[in-house]
Amino acid sequence: MKTGVSCSGVILAGGLSSRFQGRNKAFFKLGGRRVIDPIIDVFQSVFEDILIVTNDPRRYLQYDATLVSDVYDIRSSLTGIHTGLFYAKHPHIFVAACDTPFIRREMVELVLSHIDPDAAAVIPETPSGMEPLFAAYARFALPVVERHLQAKRFKIQKVFRKQRVVKVSKEKVLALDPELNSFFNINTEQDLSRAGGRASAPDEEG
Repeated sequence: MKTGVSCSGVILAGGLSSRFQGRNKAFFKLGGRRVIDPIIDVFQSVFEDILIVTNDPRRYLQYDATLVSDVYDIRSSLTGIHTGLFYAKHPHIFVAACDTPFIRREMVELVLSHIDPDAAAVIPETPSGMEPLFAAYARFALPVVERHLQAKRFKIQKVFRKQRVVKVSKEKVLALDPELNSFFNINTEQDLSRAGGRASAPDEEG
């Protein structure tokens, strides 16, 4: 683990992309690069163990990552988290979605810096609420995640309602990423258009 925290990086790439007629959002082009490419770059700079959770592993063979498919045949973000926990080499995982092209290494490291051995999850908070798909989870939480999947209860925050969860305050998040770029994800054609504008904009940090 390159940051000193024993944690695997997990990229969730198992969505149906139903709003894009099944086209894989991870491979849309932004600024001449695929959406997933900057995510891979950040993960490679932080994690030694990287997993891509996908039910179409052949599409991701070019990446230096372990490709894993869902253990449960249920389409949900919680299923992807479960799969990451199941296959991870380390006691914790950090999870991000494959359609968040503007994530910042510093934001990932902020979440990792809040990992507590006794906490089941570390979840950052923004003015819009909690961000469970940009968060860290402990492998010891695997049984409770599995129970919720078996009961078809898929809301991530409800899974951890009775578990110890560390919140990264929105003040800390905004101080590091005031535009909340790290949490921008592509759900609609409008989001894709906005992402294209961001990708082509000058880098303010030079």
